[in-house]
Amino acid sequence: MECGQRCWFQTFLPKQVLLVFAKEDNQSNGFCWACEKAGYRCSIARTPESALECFLDKHHEIIIIDHRNSRYFDAETLCRSIRTTKPSENTVIIGVVRRHADREESSLLPFLSAGFTRRYVENSNIMACYNELIQLEFGEVQAQFKLRACNSIFTALEKSQEATEITSEDHVIQYVNPAFEAVMGYQKGELIGKELTEAERICERVQAESQTDIQTCRHKDKRKGSLDVRSTTSRGSDGSSQRRHSSMARIHSMTIEAPITKVINIINAAQESSPMPVAEALDRVLEILRTTELYSPQLGTKDEDPHTNDLVGGLMTDGLRRLSGNEYLLSAKQTHQVPGSLISPISLNDIPPRIAQAMENEQDWDFNIFELEAATHKRPLVYLGLKLFARFRICEFLGCSESTLRSWLQQTLDPIDEVAALIAATVHDVDHPGRTNSFLCNAGSELAILYNDTAVLESHHAALAFQITTRDDKCNIFKNMERNEYRTLRQAIIDMVLATEMTKHFEHVNKFVNSINKPLAALEENGNRILIKRMLIKCADVSNPCRSLEQCIEWAGRISEEYFAQTDDEKRQGLPVVMPVFDRNTCSIPKSQISFIDYFIMDMFDAWDAFADLPNLMQHLDNNFKYWKGLDDKKLRTLRAPPE
Repeated sequence: MECGQRCWFQTFLPKQVLLVFAKEDNQSNGFCWACEKAGYRCSIARTPESALECFLDKHHEIIIIDHRNSRYFDAETLCRSIRTTKPSENTVIIGVVRRHADREESSLLPFLSAGFTRRYVENSNIMACYNELIQLEFGEVQAQFKLRACNSIFTALEKSQEATEITSEDHVIQYVNPAFEAVMGYQKGELIGKELTEAERICERVQAESQTDIQTCRHKDKRKGSLDVRSTTSRGSDGSSQRRHSSMARIHSMTIEAPITKVINIINAAQESSPMPVAEALDRVLEILRTTELYSPQLGTKDEDPHTNDLVGGLMTDGLRRLSGNEYLLSAKQTHQVPGSLISPISLNDIPPRIAQAMENEQDWDFNIFELEAATHKRPLVYLGLKLFARFRICEFLGCSESTLRSWLQQTLDPIDEVAALIAATVHDVDHPGRTNSFLCNAGSELAILYNDTAVLESHHAALAFQITTRDDKCNIFKNMERNEYRTLRQAIIDMVLATEMTKHFEHVNKFVNSINKPLAALEENGNRILIKRMLIKCADVSNPCRSLEQCIEWAGRISEEYFAQTDDEKRQGLPVVMPVFDRNTCSIPKSQISFIDYFIMDMFDAWDAFADLPNLMQHLDNNFKYWKGLDDKKLRTLRAPPE
């Protein structure tokens, strides 16, 4: 009962309070002085890292986190991090929020779901802070102490070799410990909820069958009709131990064992011989490993940055809710008129001089795709595709003629698709409707139904590309390949196209960082090559912020217009508006670009630069970020500053 004694003794010690404020202000000072007035021990942390370290060292009863501004740290993410630790089970966590008299009251559910116990509306008055602390001490903190004491008692009972059961005043069994289970030969679930007399009959039957000496006696205290059972031998605990070791042996002897199972078994084995602090830390590791999304961070709401919030909601979810009676149908594929003077080339030698000139520096990062788009009347990919595929000798690998490749490029491509050198990049946006996955799911579109609201557009791009390629022999670039080679190539193309889906963005980036960007990484291994290819197409897919400034501005305008059109469509159809900030009348394009670069681009390209060494891309990224930041600092919402 040492743990229980410690909990009882702690109720008489001064309470410990941890204040997590990025910088000193009236509110943090108010709580600091209130702690001194109440006789509490007060610690102050300025960063999430120091807060977590301080808490794990001192185990504070109360933590107060500044939730008013996400510029310095994400309060909800910090709260979740603290809640994953074992000592936080009985800690009271308070979030300080802003006072908004003119704003409608919002739901507290996301706040509580993050792990906060309650909120405190900012008030730096010392007495207000003092009263809050006193209410916490005699309310939530005291309740947590009682709960901790109960848990300590049950922990002791679970480890006790004395068979023990607890009943209600109506003689119904409420609890039995493992030793009781071992003696009775029944599982806890078979005993809890049954009346005591029934348990006594079970006990008598076990006595007769096992001839084990069991002493049964009635309590002489105030509790009515309670039964204590104590084994006079150690056979009960031995039996329990044997069952436990037998179960673990079955896990260890599995013929087909998943890697995660091996990891968990190794950690379990290490725990048995580890001191308590290490064992508790390994418990936390096991909790994390048992989650389903090991590489995807928990995304908290960023109330202070609606642009980031909307980008996360619009790009990383497959629809917020479903509405009956609304259906979005992909419009028939529009046919674009190509001037008669612009005839598709038979080979590279037939490309018109003005187009050839526009493609002279196609291998350079600063190649201007918009000039080629104008020269080809919005059909740049056929020409650029032929040149790039020739440079990489794609026809030779596939065993197809250049005319077949040209036919495939002509059949597959749509004006909304953008250029890339390899097949996956060529088709990764084919037949894109200019709407996000969230829009299609909310609208109940045919594609969303077909692909079960999961990676809707990416699945459509990959599937349609192969449908178009294989249905017409004259443009089937795969027809001369051996079956095994084709299957391998097809799987690689599909995997890369699906990697562009944004819901898996952080998973792909984190796997790349953990597997590739480390010393002695085996780059030739198939698994690592897959990660590199995924990262390659992801970086290419969203590389606009790494282009030269003029191209970056042009792309920002185009994607913003696409999101504006989606918002207009959502309002017109009565659908949920998944990215409200992208309203053409109010949106700040610089803010949206800053949020996108901060949240999605910066870390990914830092990792890719560490692998591929691309200083010119990173310089463009830095310049473009400064450009958008400069416009935002001037309170401008447009692509460019007005002429002076």
